[in-house]
Amino acid sequence: MQVQTIKHPLIELKNINVQFEQRDVLKDIYLSLYPNSFLTIVGPNGGGKSTLLKVLLKLIKPSSGEVIYHSDVRIGYVPQKIHLDHSLPLTVEKFLTLKKGVSKRDIEDTLGLLSISHLRQNAMQKLSGGEMQRVLLARAILNKPNLLVLDEPTQGVDITGQTELYQLIHQTRKQLDCAVIMVSHDLHIVMADTNEVLCINQHICCAGTPEIVSHDPTFMHYFGNQFSQNIALYTHHHNHKHNMHGDVCCSNNVHLSQCEHKK
Repeated sequence: MQVQTIKHPLIELKNINVQFEQRDVLKDIYLSLYPNSFLTIVGPNGGGKSTLLKVLLKLIKPSSGEVIYHSDVRIGYVPQKIHLDHSLPLTVEKFLTLKKGVSKRDIEDTLGLLSISHLRQNAMQKLSGGEMQRVLLARAILNKPNLLVLDEPTQGVDITGQTELYQLIHQTRKQLDCAVIMVSHDLHIVMADTNEVLCINQHICCAGTPEIVSHDPTFMHYFGNQFSQNIALYTHHHNHKHNMHGDVCCSNNVHLSQCEHKK
């Protein structure tokens, strides 16, 4: 008789409330993050998405409520962007060495994993949007986290770069066997390629699988026009892969013509 292993949460948020100048930013938030899960947070601008991540990362102390960190939680964080002093010479390699407790070998392996070894001696200030996000992702995974937190990772990245970056995130998740929580406004990616979606606007409006959330009246209220006009919700059958340029390539002996995207 096989005994089923019960997964305990990495982090639990219980009745989290955040107020700024007596204004509710987050209210009555309950959330459990489990190992190997992939949770994407969506919601209107100003709805508290980034604030929720900052509570989780201990960057903001909630006005009330409890954040429980279970044993051995290692978090890697990719912010929307960073501000660099353009008068300060800083290469990619030097930037990565600023993270405590990492070796030169760790940096070499991570640069290779994300296919950015060629950027090692490039100035941080001269990186493109896509290159910068890859470097920030590299820094986030240097400590081999079991929870990867990303705040709108494709901000300032062109459409081709977005495809590559999301592919990298999924590859990284598999290689590190980690959980992912991500704030995103790319609804076509969210609804096609994530396990669970959380829609918030100060409070949790709706939550569940992409199929369930996409039909929720609250979700349609916030995103209905954008969703119906610009996005075809589809179930993605992963019988193929994308290469690092975003092109579809074959795998598992499946010819390209057999790849299915059900509209």
